Amino acid sequence: MSTHSTVYIAGLGIISAIGNNVAEHLDAFKNERAGMAGITIIDTIHKGKLPVAEVKLSNEQLISLTGLTEHNSRTALLSLAAAREAVADAAIPGLDELRVGLVSANTVGGMDRSEDFFVEFIADNSKGKLKNVYDHECGSITEIVADKLGITDFITTISTACSSSANAIFYGARLIKNDIADVVIAGGADSLTKFTLNGFNTLMILDEGFCKPFDENRKGLNLGEGAGYIVLVSDKVAETLSTPPYCTLSGYNNSNDAFHQTASSPDGTGSYMAMQGALKMSGLKPSDINYINLHGTGTPNNDSAEGTAVKRVFDPHYPPMSSTKSFTGHTLGASGGIEAVFSALAIRHKIIYPNLRFQTRMNELPFAPVTRYLTGKPVKHVMSNSFGFGGNCTSLIFSEV
Repeated sequence: MSTHSTVYIAGLGIISAIGNNVAEHLDAFKNERAGMAGITIIDTIHKGKLPVAEVKLSNEQLISLTGLTEHNSRTALLSLAAAREAVADAAIPGLDELRVGLVSANTVGGMDRSEDFFVEFIADNSKGKLKNVYDHECGSITEIVADKLGITDFITTISTACSSSANAIFYGARLIKNDIADVVIAGGADSLTKFTLNGFNTLMILDEGFCKPFDENRKGLNLGEGAGYIVLVSDKVAETLSTPPYCTLSGYNNSNDAFHQTASSPDGTGSYMAMQGALKMSGLKPSDINYINLHGTGTPNNDSAEGTAVKRVFDPHYPPMSSTKSFTGHTLGASGGIEAVFSALAIRHKIIYPNLRFQTRMNELPFAPVTRYLTGKPVKHVMSNSFGFGGNCTSLIFSEV
């Protein structure tokens, strides 16, 4: 079996609370416009109490954008919108003749539709549309999108909590490196559901205001939704592109400290191992990294654990870093894909994103995140962190071509 040494990123697609495509996201960052607001789409007891970062399109608008139906879950609608933009952006010649894969991540599947079904069904068990629960499981979301994109060669779904779509991306890279696929659309999607809101509320890690990642006075996260995909291609495919690739995926690592079901280990063991492993694979030193896209959820536990791990890896020289969740909220299974898009854009446009609402440096850390939108920066290597429940920690490194 032949192997390919370099994996290139040829296309980007994204939808989140701050925009419905790549261009709108760049504009939101430039104008420091966050996506958090009151709940409008889900019918929940938390409406008017908890802020969330909803995609600003209704299901009806997403249906008309994607061509899916009212029986499809919001997760599938978001996934297709972003994946389709990524494929169009890559504009790969002769795509039909290549081996194309879709590796997509999510954690909620079609749960939004299932929740609607059970409200009617429990009230009267002769009511409720069974079509609404047909696509409940995570894998069906991927299959719907693959079908619409005409992808049949390799389709799989990854669900590892908040590291899901980062893992999808490096799984896609491995398919290319091992000559199993020529092109892989990789990333993930998640929509807001009552189950997720209630679950995170029970864990007592939601902020009733807008989140303040890496701030000494942070209180928790804001849940978000969205989808982010990148198109990974082999060196052979990269040579055929009419526009240069955004960057390469030079390093990746998944490590698990298995410390707790929902908490990171206090010393950030999994985070540390993931960052060190990604650096080792890329052949880079900590001083080569020009920007870190922090996992940065805004919870006391996450930011302390991640910060401790960053200190272990980078002390005493810290690159600029920030949490873009201060814009998008925590999009759960989609966050790794969304932030991979941000990483590629940082390299292409030489920008560093601000960590909104940051005021006070954390007592135990010797560094603070960037608070302004910066342009004209030498961004050659970006580390993107995605750390999930159960200690499932992944770091990706994107590098200039």
